Amino acid sequence: MPRRTGVLKRSPKRCSGMHRRFFLLGAPLALAACATTAEQPPAVMSYVPPEPTIDPTYLAMYAAVDGEPFPVPAIDLTRIVDPKFLRREVDYASDEAPGTVVVDPNERFAWYVLGNGRAVRYGVGVGKVEAFNFQGDATIAWKAKWPKWTPTPDMIARDPQRYGPLRNGLPGGLGNPLGPRALYLHRDGRDTLYRLHGTVEPWTIGTKVSSGCIRLLNQDIIDLYDRVRDGSKAIVLPIRGEGMT
Repeated sequence: MPRRTGVLKRSPKRCSGMHRRFFLLGAPLALAACATTAEQPPAVMSYVPPEPTIDPTYLAMYAAVDGEPFPVPAIDLTRIVDPKFLRREVDYASDEAPGTVVVDPNERFAWYVLGNGRAVRYGVGVGKVEAFNFQGDATIAWKAKWPKWTPTPDMIARDPQRYGPLRNGLPGGLGNPLGPRALYLHRDGRDTLYRLHGTVEPWTIGTKVSSGCIRLLNQDIIDLYDRVRDGSKAIVLPIRGEGMT
């Protein structure tokens, strides 16, 4: 019996049906992949600025002060005009004796002379009107804790509505503009009405804002108070002009 030779031919119709079934089964996957790619929005990167880094030394230096009759809260250092106004020991060439306090309204600094070319430097806020600012040599006649504050006659005359009700003075404590400490400058035995004192507005250190006196951060005036002795010399340098604001 003769053998059949040749290649077995598949039915074109059957192949066509199989291909169609494979396409229909795979089509949803292909379409889904395309749809997913098309519908995804582009990634948006948002920038979050880093938190300001504050030296732990200053966080401790300007922490809340315990043991006071009234609260002395921690200073929010992020609101200080410039970190250079924070307390530090610096090189300071001076012929003045140790214990002398030198105030420079132009630079917004006060120095407590240590000697041997060193000083403790404090940032200060100064008077906004030159005519009200004392200058020259003086003596720190006395100092006070939580001092009473009394507006000067000139302040009452300039703004009687604001200062008139306080003509008899404001006791020491919260809200008193002198803060927790004050140093009183005299010249030739007379009160100059010029003070170095604390502040209820720490963010003003490094600016021209007060009525003429020198304000320090509350932690700084406490530090300076502890260093200064009654009768110490103080020098307030003259203002060079209105170039600084």
